Amino acid sequence: MTQSLVPVILAGGKGERFWPVSRKHRPKQFLCLDGSGQSLLQNTANRLLQLCDSWENLWVCTSLQLADGVEEQLPQLPEANLLAEPEGRDTAPALAWATLEVCKRYGEDAVIGFFPADHWIGNEPAYRQTIEAAVQQAIAQPAIVTLGIKPNYPSTGYGYIEQGEQTGTFNDLPVYRVNCFREKPDTATAQSFIDQGNFSWNSGMFIFRAGVVLKELQTHAPEILEPLQAKGVAAYSELPKISIDYALMEKTQLAYVLPADFGWDDLGDWNAMSRLLQGDQPNVELANHVCLDSTNAILYNTAEDEVIVTIGLEDIVVVRDRNVTLIVKKDRTQDIKKVLGQIKDNPQYHHLL
Repeated sequence: MTQSLVPVILAGGKGERFWPVSRKHRPKQFLCLDGSGQSLLQNTANRLLQLCDSWENLWVCTSLQLADGVEEQLPQLPEANLLAEPEGRDTAPALAWATLEVCKRYGEDAVIGFFPADHWIGNEPAYRQTIEAAVQQAIAQPAIVTLGIKPNYPSTGYGYIEQGEQTGTFNDLPVYRVNCFREKPDTATAQSFIDQGNFSWNSGMFIFRAGVVLKELQTHAPEILEPLQAKGVAAYSELPKISIDYALMEKTQLAYVLPADFGWDDLGDWNAMSRLLQGDQPNVELANHVCLDSTNAILYNTAEDEVIVTIGLEDIVVVRDRNVTLIVKKDRTQDIKKVLGQIKDNPQYHHLL
């Protein structure tokens, strides 16, 4: 057990690419997408409870409109440990505000870990080993440790981290200085990263001592830190909307990467269901499904008394949720956000959001 770790779950995302199941007041982190019977948020909390003392040391940062949903899903979470942002300003303000709040309780030497609520983890013992190694690194020296995922295909949907020199070994795992962060590449560039062997996917998971990051934020992002120090959450409306990668990680000299291999997916869109659940089966079926000659399909229905019937279909996603049925080719799932843009522009359909 890593008693010195204070985990913070980032649970404010919209998960729009999982629409129509993921909606404004029920985003994907509140959904069960892996057949486990638990939501992504609940699974994340249960994993992290193995790495801290108790619910008293687990925190969640979410949006104001999702706070009630978090309380419903995690009733054991102390009220004081639920941080509700009045508006979404991306990950840098969320991380800065949560770090300040955790620091008030535990002091600047507290080791904080930030973990998105919507990740799937395949090998939990290896996950714990990796986080424990990152904690040891954060304790040993001023460091902002990010977990890099060893890529197993040339993904164009993730940012990449280029590792530099090895700086140490913790919990039998090597840690490297970060050379640079690279934006989402095209397929050829992604394949070149894999061929070079010193690139990881950027997982968005970070571990550091509170005082280290507050000092770095003061140096590189005072426009975020200082208003929060002065006004707390009331400063949100004047904060820039920016990710922690842009605001801090690409600027700091204290960035380290710990390449991880514990089975990971960030569940970015419906195609993640195939990676997680299909195996040797012809289709992914989280629905009552009758099919004739349909293959490589994803079927999802929230109604237990309904049946989806398909004939001669390939590489498609069919999702049924209450008043919406979505049918989309698997290679067009990224366009769900474009459709949502059309729906947002038409008041007639706002009830579908």
